[in-house]
Amino acid sequence: MTPGTRYRGHAHRKVAVAGVALSDCGRVDEATPYALHAQAARRALADSGLDRSVIDGFASAGLGTLAPVEVAEYLGLRPTWVDSTSVGGATWEVLAAHAADAIAAGHANAVLLVYGSTARADIKAGRRTANLSFGSRGPLQFEVPYGHTLIAKYAMAARRHMHQYGTTLEQLAQIAVQARANAAANPDAMYRDPITVDDVLSGPVIADPFTKLHCCIRSDGGCAVLLVAEDYVQDLAKPPVWVLGSGTSVSHTTMSEWDDFTVSPAAVSGRLAFERAGVRPSEIDLAELYDAFTYMTLVTLEDLGFCAKGEGGAFVEKGRLLRDGGLPVNTDGGGLAACHPGMRGLFLLVEAVRQLRGEAGPDRQVRKPGGALPQLAVASGTGGWFCSSGTVVLGRG
Repeated sequence: MTPGTRYRGHAHRKVAVAGVALSDCGRVDEATPYALHAQAARRALADSGLDRSVIDGFASAGLGTLAPVEVAEYLGLRPTWVDSTSVGGATWEVLAAHAADAIAAGHANAVLLVYGSTARADIKAGRRTANLSFGSRGPLQFEVPYGHTLIAKYAMAARRHMHQYGTTLEQLAQIAVQARANAAANPDAMYRDPITVDDVLSGPVIADPFTKLHCCIRSDGGCAVLLVAEDYVQDLAKPPVWVLGSGTSVSHTTMSEWDDFTVSPAAVSGRLAFERAGVRPSEIDLAELYDAFTYMTLVTLEDLGFCAKGEGGAFVEKGRLLRDGGLPVNTDGGGLAACHPGMRGLFLLVEAVRQLRGEAGPDRQVRKPGGALPQLAVASGTGGWFCSSGTVVLGRG
């Protein structure tokens, strides 16, 4: 399937990304999460060139007692299609998949996805602590007594991959080094100074084998994405980016129910997304992947089919993930360097769209051999501790 052909979620209307935008990001001490939602939404609408009256669908998660009703009210919207599916970092790819299906089926015409968080500022001001608890009810009650944190769960999975396939700490560190190199040319990135493998390895240990630089940063920020039916494309301010296919998957909440610590649910969501888009991983020009930890990037690359299982360590070496590498990954710097205000999945879609449009700027725009703009991108989000995954394939018309 080539960019612009019919979305296969429901064989009716094609679905396009009409507008994308970031709110203020990084260190934002004087704004509320609601203000960041509104700022991102206004900017995405302006980016699309459409009037707010076209919005009849709304998706939001992570804020408000009755999300997304409360956030929609704050934005002055009265949608007739809503969704607040919350599955951690994969939330936004899952919501994008739901929205695309709804638009293709005619249940909505224009769906706004919007997120905002002041996670960093809240900790600084003492409004919350750095610990994230998922509670102790239900299946989680059987793990809580052992005291392992969310980071420790990722660390255990990384250790299993190292044991089973010989993956090294130096290879995992390369992911952080290349993310920071990509962030260097991004004026919106929170950390832009270069780092080395030795810098990563010599940092304070957070959860063995992860040192501080193996882990995502904590920032404030928000963003928004507007999806529309093909009927609106002629009115857009910029060329559309088409939603070609998507897939979602959930795996586990308790570690004892995880069949294989070296396989993430992206193995399922990615296969579905590529099949529905009619493209192969080898055709993808750039990948925006959830990177709460370096291991998350590595295992997602394997599970999406960019390399064989167990070969992720060798795959990420020698600058392959850089903007001008063999497979540019997290071209804005990702959650390891650019921003990570919480459920970062929507930022992946924003960056993928900007790259496909050719809007990333001369210093960080991905180009194909010969100088052409990229044609295909994949955004894949991961939630919980590899509990959920959503993958979206995007194409330039």
